[in-house]
Amino acid sequence: MKKSLQIICCAVVFVLGSLSLVHAHCEIPCGIYDDPARIELMREHITTIERSMDQIHVLSKDMKNGDVAHHNQMVRWVTNKEDHAGKLQHIVSQYFMTQRISADDEKYAEKISVLHQILVEAMKCKQTVDTGHVEKLRDLVDRFETLYFK
Repeated sequence: MKKSLQIICCAVVFVLGSLSLVHAHCEIPCGIYDDPARIELMREHITTIERSMDQIHVLSKDMKNGDVAHHNQMVRWVTNKEDHAGKLQHIVSQYFMTQRISADDEKYAEKISVLHQILVEAMKCKQTVDTGHVEKLRDLVDRFETLYFK
């Protein structure tokens, strides 16, 4: 009985320990990098931010006319916009800046500058519903992709 309890405890500790490793696998470093996929994911986040902004504009017009029935949906779109902007910032800072770009890279300063600009534009997307920031993000991601892969 005592041995069975020890085995179960060890199994639980192993499973819980494994879960924390799975969550943080990119910073181990595991060596599993898919840079093109990260660029595409950045573009998906930008598209989602844009769609959220568009919906916020539509719903805010209804609310200005006195229709508050869409208040909860408005909150959800704002939250969605900010969540995806945060995810975009996470890819830039935690994936590219900390793991993929190093000080001895060719065009290091230019890459870091573009990544910083992406962080700032993502922040502005959190603060506003100005779709001009979305266009700037798209241009910056295109620029970074060219710098990074060529």
